[in-house]
Order: sequence, then C-alpha cells, then structure tokens
Amino acid sequence: MAKIKILLVDDEDSFRELMKVRLNQWGYDVDLAVNGKAALEALKKDNHDVVILDYMMPQMDGVATLKEIRKNDADKPVIMFTALNEVSVMKGAQNLGVSAFVPKLSAYADVHEALKTAIDMAIKKPKNK
Repeated sequence: MAKIKILLVDDEDSFRELMKVRLNQWGYDVDLAVNGKAALEALKKDNHDVVILDYMMPQMDGVATLKEIRKNDADKPVIMFTALNEVSVMKGAQNLGVSAFVPKLSAYADVHEALKTAIDMAIKKPKNK
C-alpha cells in the first residue's frame, strides 16, 4: 500500500520542520512548501493526498491559496492550521471545503493528536461526485 502523501505549507521554518518530522514518524510521505505560491507549484508537479495549510502567511494567505487549490481540485482534503480564533475566518474557509481546523499555538504545543485525527478524517472522507 502506498504511503499517504502530504503537502505541508507553512512560512515558519521551525514549525514546518518539526511537523515534518512528526508526520514522517506517523508514516506519511511529506513535501514542504514555504508559502502559497510554492504550494500551488508543488501541487502542479505532484499529486498530494492531503494539504496542510497555514492560515497566516505573507504574500498569499491560506484562504487565497485554498481558493486557487479549489479551482483545480474541488475535493482535495485540506487541513488548515490557524492561530486565529475568529469565526469569520473559519466560516470563509469552511465555505471552501476545509476538512478540519487545527489550532496552531506554537511549534511545541501539543497539536499533534488533533492534527493526526484531522488527517485520518480527511483521508476517509468520501469525495463529492
């Protein structure tokens, strides 16, 4: 059985690297992108099963990146990391089909279990046809 391939998009180097290590430990194949533009390029080159996307990034934030992803793939499972607790932000992203929101407190906060659960749910979610 092929490994699940994840694209992790985050502009914060330490967080991105720490999460890659954790995702690899869980058995996932992980590619990294430092911003939304790099994420879109990575998605053109390779078929990722799940995208984990930071909400707050310079140049192109998570919602703008998600809008671009949805133009090409309406069903791609996307999990959004967010340090914000604003209902309007979450609602806007939910309208674009976010599979889950995971709080991003810091690279050292215990978000791992919430992320693992979100990935498992996103992978098992039936595709809209």
